[in-house]
Amino acid sequence: MLRDFNAIAFPRCAPGHACFSQESESSGVRILAVETTERIASVAALQQGQLLHQQTTPPEQRSAQALAPAIQSVLEHVAWQPSDVQLVAVPVGPGSFTGLRVGVTTAKTFAYAVEAEVLGVNTLEVIAQLAPAEIGELEVVMDAQRQQLFAGRFARDTSGHFQWRETTHIVNEADWLARLATSPVAVTGPGLRKLRARLPENTPVVDPAQWAPTAAAVGELAWRMYEAGQRDDLWKLAPQYFRASAAEDKWRERHGQ
Repeated sequence: MLRDFNAIAFPRCAPGHACFSQESESSGVRILAVETTERIASVAALQQGQLLHQQTTPPEQRSAQALAPAIQSVLEHVAWQPSDVQLVAVPVGPGSFTGLRVGVTTAKTFAYAVEAEVLGVNTLEVIAQLAPAEIGELEVVMDAQRQQLFAGRFARDTSGHFQWRETTHIVNEADWLARLATSPVAVTGPGLRKLRARLPENTPVVDPAQWAPTAAAVGELAWRMYEAGQRDDLWKLAPQYFRASAAEDKWRERHGQ
C-alpha cells in the first residue's frame, strides 16, 4: 500500500531559504490539490483558487501507483517547480481507508519536502461545492459499506456558499431513505450509485457527473478556507475515518469490547 510512495522524491528546500520564488509569491498563492477518495484519483493546480489544470489517474492503476506521476505531470503542465507550491490541499474524510491514507500521506510528504502549508478538507463538503447554483439545500451521501452511508446536509449562505446544517454522520440506508420521503431535499454524492432506483419519487437529484469529488473542488474549497484564516498542522493532520474498520469491529467482538 504505502510502500508505493518510496519512489516519491520531491526536492527539499535549502535550510534558511524561502521555499517559493518571488515570482510565485507576487502572482498569488499556488495550490496543489489531490483527491484520492474515489477509485480514480485526480490532481489539480490552482492559483488564488482559480483552476489552472486538472488531471485524473489511469483507471487501471491504483491511486498509490499513479499519484506521484500525476503530480509531476500537472506541475509540468503549469510550468511550476515543486518548490513553487505554497499550499497543498487534500480531503481527510470520509472515504475509503486506503484512499484517505494515500492522499493524506502524499500531501504531507509533498508539503514537508517543499515547506508548503497543508490544509485538509471534508469530502462531503467538497462534493457539495459541485452542485448547481440554483440548489439552496443539499444532502450529500457516500457509501459507508454495511448498508450504511456517510451523510451531511448543507444550505447556502448569503454569499452563495454551502454551510453545514448537519455535520458528517453515519446513517443506515433504510433510515436515510425514509427520512428523505418525509423531508425532501436535493441529493448528491457517490452513495447514490446504488440507491438511485430506491429514492422517493420527485427527489431532486444532482447530475451524476457531479456526484464525485474532484481535485479542483478540493483546491477551491481549501482556498476559501485558507483565505478565512484556517490552517492545519503538518504533523497533526490525519485521516478522519468516522468509523472503525470491519477488522477493528471483528477484533472488538472477539475480545468482548
